[in-house]
Amino acid sequence: MKTMLFALLCALPLFWKCENAPSKVTPQPDETIVPGGEQAAAEDTLRLATYNVGVFSKSGTNTTNMVAAMAKELGVSALSLNELDSCNTRNNVFQIKRFAEAMGGWDYTFAQALNYKGGGYGIGIASDPSLQIQKRMRLKLERGDGSEQRALAVCEFRDFVFCSTHLDHTSKKAQLSQATAINNWVKSTYGNTDKPVILCGDFNALPDSETITYMKKEWTILSPIKPTYPAKAPSKCIDYIMVYRNASSRVEVQAAEVPTEFKSGDVKIASDHLPVYVDVVIKDASR
Repeated sequence: MKTMLFALLCALPLFWKCENAPSKVTPQPDETIVPGGEQAAAEDTLRLATYNVGVFSKSGTNTTNMVAAMAKELGVSALSLNELDSCNTRNNVFQIKRFAEAMGGWDYTFAQALNYKGGGYGIGIASDPSLQIQKRMRLKLERGDGSEQRALAVCEFRDFVFCSTHLDHTSKKAQLSQATAINNWVKSTYGNTDKPVILCGDFNALPDSETITYMKKEWTILSPIKPTYPAKAPSKCIDYIMVYRNASSRVEVQAAEVPTEFKSGDVKIASDHLPVYVDVVIKDASR
């Protein structure tokens, strides 16, 4: 298992260049954005969210600015993004960079899962620069008998670690194997530390599935068990936010929700998934 684990850990760069990607993306006008409104997190909390954005085009239109406006309305601090293109023939832009620009110059981290149509495809993290990124990592998750190779994006901030993943949707065996690889890596890297590890993403697994049952042995689910897919008629909970057991006591949940109504966007158009967020307070380790 250790040999396999080290083989999975990939040190490839997290940033991918696209020469013809726009150097600047203009966000939607401020007057169309409600920066938090009644849904905003309290000032002393972090609002962490996950969203499978479906390469910003599941509805047939570019929804980058819409999703950015929705994220601003929610007042998120860090956002896990699933299904991102990087300079391929389907979307010939570096999508995570474009989204970060639409957020007003946010930091971004990209973890390519596979080569796709002349470019890349994977997952990412967009974060408020005030969180202070200390380290970026990517864990390669093998395809096995599943649909495709997957990945884990890791962004270590000053006060916590934020991870994004997107597990296989066709093979339960491959999905469980990918979950196991994540658990093994997190345990070996952060298991003996007091820095909370937050894991987000589209697990393609229902709450009573073998995969989620397995994850609950090491993780505490923070997000609500509510339908997150499909956005037009939600019936399945497959997107989650959870905290690893090493420092779970330091994470105090203030609120958690699967929002379905926005003033700045339409969840039925923005993606085929719904966003999920949790409000947390990271307590001082000395308490």
